Amino acid sequence: MIKTHRKRKTGKYRGKRAGTYGWGARKKHKKSGHRGGKGMAGTGKRGDQKKTLVQALYGNDYFGKQGITSKGTKKDKANKINLRDIEMNLDNFIAKGIAKKTARGIELDLSSYKILGDGNIKNKFFIKSMSASKAAEEKIKKSGGEIFIKENADNKEI
Repeated sequence: MIKTHRKRKTGKYRGKRAGTYGWGARKKHKKSGHRGGKGMAGTGKRGDQKKTLVQALYGNDYFGKQGITSKGTKKDKANKINLRDIEMNLDNFIAKGIAKKTARGIELDLSSYKILGDGNIKNKFFIKSMSASKAAEEKIKKSGGEIFIKENADNKEI
């Protein structure tokens, strides 16, 4: 006896719209134009409604550029501060105890910072820092101050 394959009764739709299987009109279920494309097709101008679905499936890292950098290059994560910012926030530095006014000028302990040369300075600064740009060193020396780099500055007093 040959075994015949029949569709299970529970999968049948009965009554109105029988045979459409949830696709509405039969013509809607025929070709791939009604399926909306594959993957991220349709994520353009009107694709905002797909975001929640994609985030649920792939997480928040799906959108945007993740970027590929060579393993040899590492991002410089050192703290940086411009001369302009030092000049502007001088009162805050004094209040926090980072800076103090002396007879010869203003002494700053920014030993975890790299000093960058953007901006102009009016005061005489004596800065202890991790490193400094050439422009920053020139501007500080021009104003009559001095900069102490961390390797050399550990043993010296400002």
